[in-house]
Amino acid sequence: MAEGRGAEGANNSAQSSDDVVDEQTAVQLVYRPQSADTLVGLRVRERVKRTGLLLRGVFLTLWVGQWLLSTVGRGSFDVVSTVLFLFVVLVVWGYPRLQAANVQRIIGWQGEYRATVSPAGITCRTDYSTLVQKWSVFQGYRETAGHFVLLSRDPNIMYLGVLPKRGVHEAEALDRLRAILDQHTTRV
Repeated sequence: MAEGRGAEGANNSAQSSDDVVDEQTAVQLVYRPQSADTLVGLRVRERVKRTGLLLRGVFLTLWVGQWLLSTVGRGSFDVVSTVLFLFVVLVVWGYPRLQAANVQRIIGWQGEYRATVSPAGITCRTDYSTLVQKWSVFQGYRETAGHFVLLSRDPNIMYLGVLPKRGVHEAEALDRLRAILDQHTTRV
């Protein structure tokens, strides 16, 4: 009986020393999400996947072709066709911005985000929720001028983790964050 307690005590000590190591290497980010953060994530996803970008390009090219053929065929501008063409261009250009604004409405009410990036994974806390993600969730990340965008492993990259660099309040923490990301996932 005493041996079992001793083993449990030793195990708890090892676990608490691992927690201390995680706290020393962990990077804390504190930020309020903005729709611009989501827009950066969506653009990175488009560049990595390429299918959405390709489909939008083909769709827009077909509409430009249809508009040009109808305009040249008639010899004059058709108001309805031109307005419809401009609407399509606006929708294709504005769709990612509409998505980002919608995501902001969904997550913005939670207020300040406190993310901890450690060798164990990413823990994101708000006043209303806590999300814990292990590194196995992510296929990789891409660094932009102001963000680290983590991409999920699923084929459609349905989940994005966007860590804004403005959330890091220590100068050397960005290098530690980059080192943790490089160690546990790959750059894409």
